[in-house]
Amino acid sequence: MSRQVREDGTEGGRTDASPDGGAAGGGRSTDGRSTDGGSTDGGSTDGGTRARYRREDLARAAGVRVRNLRYYQERGLLPPPRREGRIAWYSADHLTRLRLISDLLGRGYTVNGIAELLHAWEAGGGLSQLLGLERAMTRDWVQEEPVTMTLAELRGLFGPAGTAEDTRRAAELGYVRIEGDRVTHRSRRLLEATLTLVRQGVPLAEILDAGDFVQTQAAALADRFVGLFRRHVIGPDGLEQLSATQLDHISDAVAALRPVAGEVVASEFARAMGRRVEAEVAELLRKDA
Repeated sequence: MSRQVREDGTEGGRTDASPDGGAAGGGRSTDGRSTDGGSTDGGSTDGGTRARYRREDLARAAGVRVRNLRYYQERGLLPPPRREGRIAWYSADHLTRLRLISDLLGRGYTVNGIAELLHAWEAGGGLSQLLGLERAMTRDWVQEEPVTMTLAELRGLFGPAGTAEDTRRAAELGYVRIEGDRVTHRSRRLLEATLTLVRQGVPLAEILDAGDFVQTQAAALADRFVGLFRRHVIGPDGLEQLSATQLDHISDAVAALRPVAGEVVASEFARAMGRRVEAEVAELLRKDA
């Protein structure tokens, strides 16, 4: 739903954005915490379960540059960190607010406009609800266990069925990330599903073609669900005009939508597969008759 901003962080001739712009917008899939209480974005914990970050780790997790982070603090968009001696610690709330700033920049807001918006929300008591909504809307959609191995180990898994071209294509599709001699597959479940198909004789190149098709269809489904939610739950005025009570309502609606979306897609796919397999079996039986 976000528009792209130029490299300098401006859009439409506006010039009051941060010095080098901003918003890479990446890393919005989690709130920076792993299931064991640690941070998946390079931070640490405070001895309990709350993630905390040094400045460089926070910038990396939010997809912004360190100089942008300092700039946002100077402009009052980001609260100061908590200090322990000479170390400045940032929290998961700082990460959430940075991601919100990135999203607003991507939607065409200027830094001055975002500052006014945040101050207005703070004055009205709605900022905590807004940040809570941002966390609810972006967390827990992707719950996958990545798998890291050497390239030699990856070749050993697939044997002659996997080629260098297949690895390159898998990287293009976002299934694997290659760093030197090591490769990380983003999903243990998808890796195991791929190996199962390969062992049944399906060429890896055709599995990747199918994965490309599935990604395209999944993106279209996601766009449809998000469009329905934006039109009928959030409404035409967006988040800016909503009260704290309305933001709480939307947060509850997001929590309700998350399992529903997956269940609808899984159910419809299962029904379609049932019909298609039944038709295929019937065709095979007719040929053998």
